[in-house]
Amino acid sequence: MCLPGTVEAVAAQTSKQGVSRRSFLAAAGAAGAVGASATLLPAPAVARRIQAKRAVDLTHTFTAGFPVYAGNEPKRKTLVTIEDNGFYAQQWTIAEHSATHMDAPGHFVAGGRFTPEITPRELLVPVAVVDISKKAKRNPDAIVTPADLVAYERRYGRIPRDAAVFMYSGWEERLPDGDAFKNADSSGQFHFPGFGIKAVEWLLEKRDVTTIGVDTLSLDNGESTTFDVHVAWLGADRYGLEGLANLGKLRPKGSTAFVGVVPWEDGSGGPCRVIAYS
Repeated sequence: MCLPGTVEAVAAQTSKQGVSRRSFLAAAGAAGAVGASATLLPAPAVARRIQAKRAVDLTHTFTAGFPVYAGNEPKRKTLVTIEDNGFYAQQWTIAEHSATHMDAPGHFVAGGRFTPEITPRELLVPVAVVDISKKAKRNPDAIVTPADLVAYERRYGRIPRDAAVFMYSGWEERLPDGDAFKNADSSGQFHFPGFGIKAVEWLLEKRDVTTIGVDTLSLDNGESTTFDVHVAWLGADRYGLEGLANLGKLRPKGSTAFVGVVPWEDGSGGPCRVIAYS
């Protein structure tokens, strides 16, 4: 809706006639029914299988002021309103690494892939949830270790090929308090859980994993100053996910996640909608 005069035209039309959502949807549905039913709707058997699955949204609502690791927090403003212009739209000012988001390899690696180069195959992944919430309660600087990964496999079986390995620390319970989520000390140093470098090296050497993800602000834990996990993981041409939600609602194994990320030009990452099905 960017043609000159669009705002004025819509406002004038709606002021005269009003807008009926039901009539609009009915008209749109009628216009697209033939093509959609022939090419887009799933077969009944496929539809039943999809409906039978349990969906868990692993995405935080993207809000103004959502805490970020560095830089400015997201901001928004209203551009047009239904009352004045006939339709509603906002303008957002964000950093790529805000809220639930992806770190593409190019975030830390010169010449690394950007979001448009992440393949569809990499965005649909089996999930393994490694629960470190108990030790995270005792120690905010807790990390995922090789021992945690070995313990996971002893209980739930081998981490699947091409998997997403997600750290569940329970840290999201601190939201929406941004200060509690960052958990900075008097010097400004953050303290929150993340992956340890030895766990990442274990995954890279022993398993074929597509991505790792955390429910905190960073793949590295908060006290890291060298970002070894980022360097090693993204340097191996893999992507990471940060700020995941609702991992405690997922089964430790048996789910499949879809990662929706905007393939914007030269994107070092970006906000995601991550949905898991089991």
